[in-house]
Amino acid sequence: MRLENKVIIITGACTGIGKCIAQKCVEEGAKVVINGLEKEEGQKLIHSLGEDNATLEIGDITHAEIPKKLVDKAVEKFGKLDGIVNNAAFIAQSDILNTTVAFFERMLAVNTIAPFALAQASVNELAKTKGNILNIGSINAWGGEPHLMAYSVSKGALMTLTRNLGDSLFRQKGIRVNQINPGWVLTEKEKLNKKEQGMKENWYEDISDFFAPSGRIFKPEEMAAMAVFIMSDECGPVSSQVFDMEQFPMIGRNMPKDITIS
Repeated sequence: MRLENKVIIITGACTGIGKCIAQKCVEEGAKVVINGLEKEEGQKLIHSLGEDNATLEIGDITHAEIPKKLVDKAVEKFGKLDGIVNNAAFIAQSDILNTTVAFFERMLAVNTIAPFALAQASVNELAKTKGNILNIGSINAWGGEPHLMAYSVSKGALMTLTRNLGDSLFRQKGIRVNQINPGWVLTEKEKLNKKEQGMKENWYEDISDFFAPSGRIFKPEEMAAMAVFIMSDECGPVSSQVFDMEQFPMIGRNMPKDITIS
């Protein structure tokens, strides 16, 4: 098992990609501290993983006391800390005309500052185990869509944080820091979001090959598989890297002639 005896904190882990990462980590031998806002879903997840393997801390990751609480809980419950996965995210549409300063501040607080705060709170414990930090970003970090302006900027800032800490912390403390930028992932929330936007019930079964050359979008389990590899010793001394989990090139892609973007 690739994560045997490792202790990992995972934020935003009661649902979606974070939940799949937690499940995969335990499957690979890890003990996990689950953080999120959905108490009922979190309790169900702990029950399925087993209380010997997982513990739950419900709370808003932007609250000042939560990062230390998570680190303390990992050490108290499982005796050490080997890794953190900054997965919690605020995803909402906005553009230059309708983004308020308060909205932008909230976006940065969840998607950029909270990952920094948890990394900072974890440094001393991760240094003891030569552990690692994995940030979950987005391919929108490279620029993003016009209606995802604030979200894209927050993930771009997270990408710079990853590269910066991945260099300094690895050299100074032996702590690796990397990031996954997921593309379009078929989470339960994404299914509901697209239905609420007026798309048909099975919209994900008919995706243009411009967006999904494979004929489908990603499964959360595929993001979890990559996360486990990066956090495992198999990944070696890889640090300060950003892995784009996408089906097409992020730079230099030519627009197919039969595709019209309105």
